Amino acid sequence: MTDKRLQDKVAVVTGAGSGIGKATAIRFAQQGAKVYMLDRTPEDSYETKREIESIGGTATVIECDVSNPGLVEESIRKVGEAAQKIDIIFANAGINGTWSPIETLEIEDWDQTLNTNLRSTFATVKYAIPHMKENGGSIIITSSINGNRVFSNIGASAYSSSKAGQVAFMKMAALELAQYGIRVNAICPGSIDTQIGDNTYKSDDLQEVKIPVEFPEGNHPLENAPGKPEQVANLVLFLASDESFHVTGTEIYVDGAESLLRG
Repeated sequence: MTDKRLQDKVAVVTGAGSGIGKATAIRFAQQGAKVYMLDRTPEDSYETKREIESIGGTATVIECDVSNPGLVEESIRKVGEAAQKIDIIFANAGINGTWSPIETLEIEDWDQTLNTNLRSTFATVKYAIPHMKENGGSIIITSSINGNRVFSNIGASAYSSSKAGQVAFMKMAALELAQYGIRVNAICPGSIDTQIGDNTYKSDDLQEVKIPVEFPEGNHPLENAPGKPEQVANLVLFLASDESFHVTGTEIYVDGAESLLRG
């Protein structure tokens, strides 16, 4: 393909070591973007970097725990200094965190989930703005069907609250940053075949409050299976490109109608 939609664009992707972040980083590179990957586990992103370079793309890895605002500020500054601009931010890194009854959920576990998911989104956007104001650009936030359309995952109060907060923040940011030509949108994936389950910790007493729900025909109406990271990456590419220039302040569901069945 000679027509590369992101040619000469500079893209920052958080959590690019696996899943949606990895698929999107590769998709961005395929379309001509210079990709900077911020990751708490840089060894995973280095594998993504190798894959990008194998197809002739350009990628840089910066070690960064997004739950630490100081590290986010430093990492974004490094990208700005190296690239002299930032065109695309994909605030994707996040965890499921601890799933527990509200009564027994520890404040520390609540804070960890909110800091890793919601506060990190705020920090990533905040520190990127000075590098985007002159030329405009696109910010995409990974939210979820949880906290927006789905509230049946008992125990996920912290996770769902962080994801609902991301959508509210996205709408506020979209209006405030429109004057600079910066668009802000959120994607809301359903069940996607990723490794986020590795960051899910279900408490022993969760069964005490769980409300059983059964879907005899399955809970994935469109494909009868979880989605693939590449399917989400295609949506993020659209939102990052000029093809979606009039789209801002919007959450887009990418779940094969799962949330319509479960909501």
